[in-house]
Parts: sequence; structure tokens; C-alpha cells
Amino acid sequence: MPTVLKKYFKGDPVIWAVILLLSVFSLLAVYSSTGSLAYKYQGGNTSYYILKHATILAMGLVITYVTHLIPYKYFSRISQLLLVVGLVLLLMTLAFGVTLNEGKRFLLIPGLSLTFQASDIGKLAIIMYTARILSKNQDNTQDFRNVFKSMMAPLLLVCLLVLPANFSTAVLIFATAFILMFIGRIKLKYLFGMVGILALLFAAFLAIASLVHFEGRILTWKNRLISFVHPGNEENFQADQAKIAIVSGGLINLRPGKSIQRNFLPHPYSDFIYAIVIEEYGLAGGAVVLILYLYLLFRAGMLVRKSSRTFPAFLAIGLAVMITFQALINMAVVVNLLPVTGQPLPMISMGGSSLLFTCVALGIIQSVSKGIKDQQEMASKIAEEQNEQHEPEVHH
Repeated sequence: MPTVLKKYFKGDPVIWAVILLLSVFSLLAVYSSTGSLAYKYQGGNTSYYILKHATILAMGLVITYVTHLIPYKYFSRISQLLLVVGLVLLLMTLAFGVTLNEGKRFLLIPGLSLTFQASDIGKLAIIMYTARILSKNQDNTQDFRNVFKSMMAPLLLVCLLVLPANFSTAVLIFATAFILMFIGRIKLKYLFGMVGILALLFAAFLAIASLVHFEGRILTWKNRLISFVHPGNEENFQADQAKIAIVSGGLINLRPGKSIQRNFLPHPYSDFIYAIVIEEYGLAGGAVVLILYLYLLFRAGMLVRKSSRTFPAFLAIGLAVMITFQALINMAVVVNLLPVTGQPLPMISMGGSSLLFTCVALGIIQSVSKGIKDQQEMASKIAEEQNEQHEPEVHH
């Protein structure tokens, strides 16, 4: 990274490069995939959606930059406030949220006609809060009552509030926190015991729902699972069109803006944007996007090794795991390894609250990187001063 940029962009230069490359892929893929949407709702104005997305993406990048300037120690206290705000907003979503696909996922911002997903705040808050509790109790991680329960209570509450409208996001939140607690040396018997209890409770919930013929969101889960198990099912239209896009892309391709399946995929600019990437850039282009996410996780792992303190280490790896897992889930759906979930591809899918909060998470990771570098530079400076003080005087 040039010296001028290093002066203003602290943190890991490789992570900055990953953010930049994902942003470029996002602009190209969104511009290509919103053509049919523009003709349907904007009278053929193909620049409308890309300008809107570029504005949100630019806002996100500014948020990333501002967030990375905040010392990471402040995020420990912020996590407590953010968790309370997230829980309140999730409750409001269940009560007054905008219904989409038989689930209340969005809250309407009064006076702006804009919506956002409270689950994005919830998943960011719970990872930050779990990192805080783990870091404060590293000498007491085997204490079930005081440590494990203090993490599981808010985690289960957030997952419970997210679950009715967004099963996949609830699973993502729980899986990320589970891995973070595993890294934080929580006993496996506690972790797997809780997983077993939750699995039994969820199975009982589904059994009761089927007996009383409750439909709603559960019917959507059932249809998606049936479509995944039986590929020839008519409900599997999205996955089938994604397969066609992948086959059309071949091994190596370079056809930006030349996608055909964007005209057939119901959500080519969000849930299935990875299919458009592969169709226009081939499996090689899809592999590049996959490697970018995996490399982000790898660089976060390097921050853990460099960190002398537990909170920044847990914070960085937890947020990186969350972003990478979400990306892997989206890609697995597109290549038909998982049932349709509705998870957007972080930093690439068309802008919204998910993109903005992903940018916040990336900014926090860079704040951790910046803090670790500052600590190393300070330690090096102190060591040099001590060496100078202990150097023997030379007498002539």
C-alpha cells in the first residue's frame, strides 16, 4: 500500500484489498443483474438501481473507514447497548414488521419509506457481546452458571426472536457464537448439551405445528426442504435456473453484463447473485470470490495469533467467521448444496441493511488490526529506548 494511503488507511492492507475487490465484483454483478428489474419497475432506466446500490455501497465504505478509526476497546461497552437496542428492534419487528414471504423481517423507518432488518443488528451485537463475556472470563470459562449462562441467555433470546421470520439467520447466529465459544475454551459438554436440547425443542415445535396444521413460515421451510430433496419439483425453479447459469459460465469466461439467466432468476441481484458472477466470469471468477472470503477469515486468524489480548482476538475472529459463513451458505445454496435460505452474499448482493452492517463488521476487524499494530509499534519503541539506555559508554 502506498505511503500516502497507509497514513489514512490503518489496519491490514490485505483486508482493505479484499474489501475493494468485493466492492468491484458487487458493482459489476448488480449492474448486470438488475436489467430486468429496471425494465419492470423503472421504465428501462438501467442506471437507477446501480446508482442506488453504488450510493449505499459508498456509504458502507465510509462507515468501514470511520469504524476502523475507533479504538477496539470501545466496542466492548458498545456491545451491551447494541444488544439491548437489537432485542428491542427484534421485538418491534415481530409486532409491527413488514411481512415478506410470510415472515416479518423488516422494520419501516417512519417518514423515509425505507426498511431495514433488525436481525442484522442482532447478529452483530451478539457476536460482540459474546467476545466481551469470553474475554472477561478467560480464567473462569468452566463456570456454567456465571459464564456459560450469561452468554447463552442473550444468544437464545436473539435466535428465538429471529427464528419465526428467518430460520437461516438464526442458525447462522447460533453457529457463529458456538464456534466463538469453542475457541474461547467453553467445555464441549456444555456446548453440545445445549445443541441437543435446542434440537429436541425445535423438533417438538415442528411436531406440534404439524398437528395443529399451522402453516405460515413453517410451510415455506417445508416446501424448500421438499424442493431440495426432490430436484424435479416445480418449486425448485430458482435452483434450476442457478444451475443453468453455472453451466453457461463454463470454466473460464469474461462476459460482464452478458448474463441471460438474470432474466429468469427471481432474485439475481441478491440471493442468487453468485450464479450471475459464475455465468459472466466462469468458475474461475466464482473461485476468486470464494477465495476472497476465505482469505478474509485467514487474515482474521492471523490477527488472533498477533493479539496479546483476548477481546480483540475474539472480536475479529467472530465477525470474520460470521461474514464467511454467510457467504458460504449463499454459495452453497446457489450450487444446490443447501436448500434455498434467502441469505444475501456479503458485500456483493444489492445494497441494504445487510451490506451496511457487514461494512461495520469489516471496520471493527480493521480497528482490531490497527490496534494490534499500534501496540506492536509501541512495544518496539519502548524496547529500543531500553536498549539505548543499557548501551555501554565508549571511553577514548
